Amino acid sequence: MANNTISLRSLIEKEKLNGINFLDWFRNLRIVLKQERKEYVIEEAVPNDPGPNASRADKDKFKKHMDYMLDVGCLVLATMTPELQKQHKDMVAYEMIQNLKEIYEGQARQERYETSKALFQCKRSEGSPVGAHVIKMMGYIKTLEKLGFALNDELAIDVVLQSLPDSFNQFILNFNMNEINKTLSQLLGMLRTAEGNMKKGGSKSILMVREAKGKGNKVAKSKGIGKTKPRGKEALKPKGGVSKDGKCLHCGKPGHWKRKCHIYLEDVKKAKAVGASVSGIYVIDVNMSTSSSWGLDTGCGSHICTSVQGLHMRRNLAKGDIDLRVGNGARVAALAVGTYVLSLPSGLILNLENCYFVPSLTKNIIFVSCLDKIGFEIIVKNNSCSFYIDNLFYGSA
Repeated sequence: MANNTISLRSLIEKEKLNGINFLDWFRNLRIVLKQERKEYVIEEAVPNDPGPNASRADKDKFKKHMDYMLDVGCLVLATMTPELQKQHKDMVAYEMIQNLKEIYEGQARQERYETSKALFQCKRSEGSPVGAHVIKMMGYIKTLEKLGFALNDELAIDVVLQSLPDSFNQFILNFNMNEINKTLSQLLGMLRTAEGNMKKGGSKSILMVREAKGKGNKVAKSKGIGKTKPRGKEALKPKGGVSKDGKCLHCGKPGHWKRKCHIYLEDVKKAKAVGASVSGIYVIDVNMSTSSSWGLDTGCGSHICTSVQGLHMRRNLAKGDIDLRVGNGARVAALAVGTYVLSLPSGLILNLENCYFVPSLTKNIIFVSCLDKIGFEIIVKNNSCSFYIDNLFYGSA
């Protein structure tokens, strides 16, 4: 027992009370006195002398209290700075603690107020590093803990997430919807990764691959959702049949329209058999990947990837087995088919089955209908398209 007492007292003697550390010092003092069964000495006022006519038990109790009071008083004085020792040398232990509380608890309260104010008003401005911002907030949280007002991990994480700008709204939505349990340090790492991905991705523009005006094949960007303006019925109907100089837009031969072209009809039949489409590929950016660029498609008939990395259980295709035609009329060859394992920012995994490897395209494509067939719920609201399965949020475009 004596060795344990010495060991505990050494803890409080390591760092003397200097005013700034009152809460830590007082907490350690109570631990030492509790172990020695003397904690009541600093909690109770000095008892009155029972007098000469008191019972032996009352006299022994009084003497024990006075002995403990002297012992605790010396311990308190020994763990103070010289300046504080001079101020408290004529006080008993109970009086010392009461006086120290009056002096320093007010300061601690003011420090807690200033620290909590700085923490809850802390906001990250757009463009500033997220790492430095979160580390600063972690410092405030640590200070509050030292002052005796610790925030649990969930509340601390909520405060940090609420301080982030609108550019992190998608990250916050994923984090909360999937009920991810992380420490502050782990959250810091995730935010740094998300910040890096946003810098690589740049602005979230909308991509359309379709027939371009003028010469050559071009990729045009649009702010719409990939739909062309409808034309009137008269504009869609040819007048006076096909001119001698007119050529089919599909095969380039004169004498017939594209909708009557036997080559075109054969391509349509072949594409339907393999699950692909010869219609134009209209896609919008989708924020569902932690690394590469992906798009959401409403015109193609299959998922498409531009790299074999991530394509599992793949089967190589011979040249000409599967050809897809994009909106500008160009044919693109699929070289392999398999299941693409897509890692999402939330940590979830999306398996894209029957995904075709088409290296000639510049963007990976997710086909909406394929998601619908495997049970995904697709909700379009507030200019955003979100994907859920069993009420679990996966991503949005």
